Amino acid sequence: MAKQVILNAAQFQNAVKKIAKEIAADNKSLADVAIVGVHNKGVFIARRILSEIAKIKKVSENKIPFGTLDITLYRDDLDEFGSNMPDIQDTSFPFEISSKKIILIDDVLYTGRTVRASIDVLMDFGRPKSIKLAVLVDRGGRELPIEPNYFGIKYESKKSVTVSCVEAEGKDEVRID
Repeated sequence: MAKQVILNAAQFQNAVKKIAKEIAADNKSLADVAIVGVHNKGVFIARRILSEIAKIKKVSENKIPFGTLDITLYRDDLDEFGSNMPDIQDTSFPFEISSKKIILIDDVLYTGRTVRASIDVLMDFGRPKSIKLAVLVDRGGRELPIEPNYFGIKYESKKSVTVSCVEAEGKDEVRID
């Protein structure tokens, strides 16, 4: 069966810009805002959103705090991996979490379990002023009461959604497998 492309490169970039515009509109001042990307693809998307927000707000990208987080050790399904444990990536917050409004960014939102684990990681580092969620694709199917504040597209699907990024796969694309 052929894979169905739901976002090509141009649509992918438009979705990133849509999210950035909404975040910029909701945050008149960026003084207490920090962008945090969830490994792996959420980090790439977060960097792009940060860049777009900086353009919109006419500030240097390095004026907006940026962090990354890995949820591997916070997953609720670790025992299912056996000896195929995922690689652990860097979790880095070069800013004080408890003084920030965190914009948590990931590629796809499905069950909500990754977001739950991400919130656990954040809370272990401090108590943010707030946490808002941005995702490139909201595919429905929630198992937890978690909804995105910002999304590129909504595409309800029980099939797997795969995000490819220039930074990792050499092209921007979202497809249904």
